[in-house]
Amino acid sequence: MNKGILLLTFGLLCSLLNAQSERKFVRQGNKNFEQKAYTESEIKYRKAMEEKSDYYDALYNLGDALYKQENYQDAIEQFQSIVRQEDISEDIKAKAYHNMGNALLESKKLKESIEAYKNSLKLNPDDIETKHNLTYAMNQLQKQKNQDKKNQNKQKQKDKNNQDQKNKNNKDQNKKDQQQNNQKQNQQKQDKQDKEQQQKNQPQQQEQQGKISKEEAKRLLQALENDEKKLQEKLKKKKAKSKSVKVTKDW
Repeated sequence: MNKGILLLTFGLLCSLLNAQSERKFVRQGNKNFEQKAYTESEIKYRKAMEEKSDYYDALYNLGDALYKQENYQDAIEQFQSIVRQEDISEDIKAKAYHNMGNALLESKKLKESIEAYKNSLKLNPDDIETKHNLTYAMNQLQKQKNQDKKNQNKQKQKDKNNQDQKNKNNKDQNKKDQQQNNQKQNQQKQDKQDKEQQQKNQPQQQEQQGKISKEEAKRLLQALENDEKKLQEKLKKKKAKSKSVKVTKDW
């Protein structure tokens, strides 16, 4: 009987000492947190959790310390681990959802942050700060949608302008190609006509080269007649001279 009481007393004493150790680390962590020494406060909260892994004060405050260090993803995971607990109070769970929403908002995860704020308000509908943050997140989401739509329209217009310019360039190029093709065809046609005309004129030129024009023939004939007259006159002179020579007979 006495032995059992001693064991029970020893167990309670150990539990009390452990609880005092957990609270001690949390108090130290809170002090560091107030001094904005967030890294040191994180270390203290983790030590408290080593003593008791489900110590909700340490869990919650660790999430806050991570958030202050802008380690938003780890903070989100920390708050998620709190809201999954079944035996946690609605007040702590509502605060955990609120802070989770803040971390998600800082991470630009607007839809997720809105959902977290809504979950917080389900547990604590009168929280003015959560309502304010929810409204802000919804406004930011709407601005983002408007900007996305504006960017999409701007990109569509840019794509349209690029396509119009591309079509214009293609049209100009096609026109240029068509002009060059027409010029080539016209040149080929002209070359063909020139060749055909040359072939057509060649026999005539050859025939003309083989014939003497009427004027040329007349000139040649006149020249021949003149030459003949000169020759006849020359012969007459020779005969006349011959008759005028007296032949003396040498006896």
